[in-house]
Amino acid sequence: MKRTHLPLNAMRVFDAAARHLSFTRAADELAVTPAAVGQQIRALEDVLGVVLFRRTSKGLELTDEAEAGLDPLREGFLRFEESVQAMQAGQSSHNYTIAVPREFFAQWLAPRLAAFRVENPEVRYQLVADEDADFTEANLDLAIRLIEGPDELEGVQLAPASRVLVAAPGGAEGWIAWPGYALPEEEAAGVVLQVGNAGQALSSALAGLGKAMMPLPLVQEALTDGRLVALEGPEEGRRAYWLVAPRPQWRQKKVKALVEHLTRE
Repeated sequence: MKRTHLPLNAMRVFDAAARHLSFTRAADELAVTPAAVGQQIRALEDVLGVVLFRRTSKGLELTDEAEAGLDPLREGFLRFEESVQAMQAGQSSHNYTIAVPREFFAQWLAPRLAAFRVENPEVRYQLVADEDADFTEANLDLAIRLIEGPDELEGVQLAPASRVLVAAPGGAEGWIAWPGYALPEEEAAGVVLQVGNAGQALSSALAGLGKAMMPLPLVQEALTDGRLVALEGPEEGRRAYWLVAPRPQWRQKKVKALVEHLTRE
């Protein structure tokens, strides 16, 4: 049976514009200009013979015709991704590429991956230090990120969103500041060290350079063995360590097995 020629690129642009209800934000996602998005949408409307968007005082809205086709279109894109992954599965069924912050790997993930490999000795890991790496470009299976929620990705929270103010016994009084937790304005003058990430903040606190607000999973071991003391907390925070991936990844047997292991406790 002859298949109908599908304008796949234009339909991909339509999907992005429909999700954002903005040609500008769709253009940012697709790395093209808003004008190019508009051209693709108009071309798709010409091919289909329907109007997909209407402009209102509140911005863009989908027409009824666009709404009717959106869910099947997105399901189709998911099936495309699954098809590609199925074709790539072969020798990679026991290989995991995981993006994870170094400090979380050292304090939480490493022993759990070791335990999983004891149960599954054929497993191999490849770790990527940049937890914000692009899933497609880095060929990631999973990523672990310190975030408030998974946004457009699918995710599961690995540890409670708890934070605690810590310092080494007898350490310096000033603050160690890092991008993960904003200090109260009245404490800004007390910053003695500005670092770039949680790992540097943890090392600095352990060295006695000052006090730092840290995610509880990173400092739990050091609190237990006395290398750090809790000055305040633990208290509920907004950000937690999430295991995230695009939806198709979660349907893979190997991903399901690892996620089940990491969330068993």
